[in-house]
Amino acid sequence: MKIREMLQEYRSENAWDKLLRIKTTGRDDTGANQVRYAYEPTPYSVLERLAASGLMGKKNTLLDYGAGKGRVSFFLAYETGCRTVGVEINERLYEKAIKNQETAVSSSKTTFFLQDAASFEVPDTVDRVFFFNPFSLTILRPVMGKLKKSWEEMQREILLFFYFPAMEYIGYLMQDKLLEFVDEIDTSDLFYENQRREKILIFRLPG
Repeated sequence: MKIREMLQEYRSENAWDKLLRIKTTGRDDTGANQVRYAYEPTPYSVLERLAASGLMGKKNTLLDYGAGKGRVSFFLAYETGCRTVGVEINERLYEKAIKNQETAVSSSKTTFFLQDAASFEVPDTVDRVFFFNPFSLTILRPVMGKLKKSWEEMQREILLFFYFPAMEYIGYLMQDKLLEFVDEIDTSDLFYENQRREKILIFRLPG
């Protein structure tokens, strides 16, 4: 990536943080291990494309697994008007999300929980879910179990968005008989190195 292009991306990231009155930039490896991965914020350009898809709005509630400092929650609440729920197991990152909530322009629409995703009881209002590889397949399995439990208790359409999906995720999801593959949002053109994983895969639990 060229220096000029790197500077442009850096400015864009910081410009959105400033507009939303939050601080979410920078990777954080605190507490990362083989099953729970490091915090790396989803690029704003990717979130802009997701927001523009028309797949969520004021009537929806989005659940973000591995919420980190809260970028996904704050941005999508601001851009689409949806309500958001963020789940984060790392106390350091959770505290930063709560700190951001004190100043964020969309704070009234966001809620955060300090909890293990595998044991989190999914609210029956949740009908949109976002993943940016927050954990390994070992944790994804029980997470999907909790999502299905919530879906079975309150039948509604739930859309699941997987950004930059790992191959182990794709293999697992494609074999799940309850899930329907809906579409993908291509994000490869947003970056200077075209990667096959630069996309958002969309799956559906039917209503």
